[in-house]
Amino acid sequence: MPHSAADTVIPLGLGRRGLKGVVVQVGAESSSSTLAAGELERRLLEIGFVEGALVEILHEGPMGGDPIAVKLDDARVALRRREAQAVLVRVSS
Repeated sequence: MPHSAADTVIPLGLGRRGLKGVVVQVGAESSSSTLAAGELERRLLEIGFVEGALVEILHEGPMGGDPIAVKLDDARVALRRREAQAVLVRVSS
C-alpha cells in the first residue's frame, strides 16, 4: 500500500510555511539545541507541544527561515528551527 502525505512524519524544524499537522512526539535527543535534551523537552511540553496538538507554520524569519512562528492549537509561538527539530509532526494533507 502506498504512503500518503497523511502518513508522513517529519521534524517540525524541517517544515515550511503552510505546513499543517499533528504533534506525534516530543524528544530532544536529535535536536542540536544549546539546551540539554531534558530541559528542551520540558520547555516544549510546557509551551504546549504535546501529543495530539494541532500545529501550523505561519511565518518564517527572513534570514534562512529562522525563527518560525507556529500556530499551536489556539496559541501562537515562535521558536528556533533547531529546537523545532525535537517536535515530530504527522503532516496533514
